[in-house]
Amino acid sequence: MRLPILALALCGTALPALAQEVNVYTTRQPFLIEPVMEAFTAETGITVNLAHIDKGLVERLKSEGDRSPADLVMTVDIANLQQIVDADVLQPVDNETLKSAVPEALRSPDDLWFALTSRARVVYASKERVADGEVTTYEDLASDKWKGRICTRPGVHDYNLALLAAVIAHQGEEAAKEWAAGLKANLARKPEGNDRAQVKAIWAGECDISLTNTYYMGAMLADDEQKAWAESVRIVFPTFEDGGTHINVSGVAMTKSAPNKDDAVKLMEFLVSPAAQAIYAEVNHEYPVLEGADLSELVASWGEINADDVNLTELAKLRPAALRIMEEVGYDN
Repeated sequence: MRLPILALALCGTALPALAQEVNVYTTRQPFLIEPVMEAFTAETGITVNLAHIDKGLVERLKSEGDRSPADLVMTVDIANLQQIVDADVLQPVDNETLKSAVPEALRSPDDLWFALTSRARVVYASKERVADGEVTTYEDLASDKWKGRICTRPGVHDYNLALLAAVIAHQGEEAAKEWAAGLKANLARKPEGNDRAQVKAIWAGECDISLTNTYYMGAMLADDEQKAWAESVRIVFPTFEDGGTHINVSGVAMTKSAPNKDDAVKLMEFLVSPAAQAIYAEVNHEYPVLEGADLSELVASWGEINADDVNLTELAKLRPAALRIMEEVGYDN
């Protein structure tokens, strides 16, 4: 027999309380996220369940559809964020706390994702073979003075495609193609390996500079074997001739299914708070997106960054053109 609504209300205190939790799908290693999630739980009492999904995140969300237990997704790089947007598995979050904390260039114009931290694609330069002031602009990396002195990972990797997309945004496709060809002509070896491998090559004397993300410096300094590689170089922040230093982001978005939407919004708001920004950025050796949030001592030691203000969504749209250019110049051949 069904109880009347009034009876249900009166006996409500005898029913178990609904669990407060947020389910997060993430491509980031759990140890990079757990400290800030533990701080959120300590402050709110809301449990965060992390599911690390290294590959196939979009496919999983699409296959689960409305049944997905995921409330939020956290990933890195604008290419991955845009792929999730294109899969139509997200819902917008129109939230003033998020909008006031995250600069406009670092969030989706339709409120589908918000950056949490940023990283810069910069030059790692040999302390022994590269003079102070020798590295200037991204455009200059295609000049003859760098002939045989540059190492990079493959050009079709997302990090380098995002940088080339930024070149297109500033200079146009024809100039970007000339730049990619010039960069290729200056390579000391065939593009191979990851970002750390490029720094190792500098340490080994194979090249003098590399294109590498900032946070790898922190990761290498914490590794017994790689510490020597890191100590052989310094970070230099090139800029575009008409802009700033190219950056990319880690970000968060809410799924369409979001069974715990209210608590998920609370977590999103917490992630852009000053305390959370400091924790998350320090663990990852990245830059907070919240203006005025504390930098880690190590990240601050690298110097100030004048971030480029091209909206990352625009860069995502230019990614196909960047890929075509890399293939046309045969960058990885």
